[in-house]
Amino acid sequence: MTLTGQIFNIQRFSINDGPGIRSTIFFCGCPLSCRWCSNPESQNRFRHEALASGDRKLIGREWTVNEVLEEVEKDRDFYEESGGGITLSGGEVLQQHAFASALLREARRRSLHCAVETTGYASHEVFAEFIRNVDLLLFDMKHCNREIHYQKTGVYNDQILENMRFAVNSHVPVIARIPVIPKFNATLSAARVMAALLREIGIHEVHLLPFHQLGEKKYEQLKLPYEMKGVRQLHPENLQNYLQIFLDAGLDCSFR
Repeated sequence: MTLTGQIFNIQRFSINDGPGIRSTIFFCGCPLSCRWCSNPESQNRFRHEALASGDRKLIGREWTVNEVLEEVEKDRDFYEESGGGITLSGGEVLQQHAFASALLREARRRSLHCAVETTGYASHEVFAEFIRNVDLLLFDMKHCNREIHYQKTGVYNDQILENMRFAVNSHVPVIARIPVIPKFNATLSAARVMAALLREIGIHEVHLLPFHQLGEKKYEQLKLPYEMKGVRQLHPENLQNYLQIFLDAGLDCSFR
């Protein structure tokens, strides 16, 4: 039987999901329930609403490995010129780890650089096998406090941090990505704790992703309550002190 994966978008000419020009492949399914999520259609808890919408852009479809690679190979010249490649994102790629691993193996066989953006929320066994085929991990870090992490994402961060440590100790290149979210982790005290932990784990590069409202319309499409409605967006100029904390910790930190 041909292995397939459920994908809701392949975005060409991405420039913020790894080095160079990339194609970002968005996987359906995510066990987290982040209140600020800009892709609510990918969350497990909202899958019924996405399917009921009938909107193919929200539902996605089944793809084979060859179909995905046929699509992304259209831009090979841009990858080679810019040092780019493909990035698997979501949702959470690890929800479809068998298909994602098959895709990564074939992409690397074709000499495509493979990055993965992940929450890292999976069993150690699944994660350890999966990262064998990854050139770069864009690893989400949301909060160090496990109870606060649970309140806003629906899962504890113990397994996430364990997998982050394992990736670094396995010498897989890791960049930490922090969504900076008001009323969650946008305080300077939260930044200090995250910066210290990342340095202790051995991560050297950090991307800050200021909160935005780009996903709000999707909640309206799906007729879902949006907990971040009316919350002001954050911009780099609002977060210079936040950024400085990571720089002072000796981390290579920038906005994305």
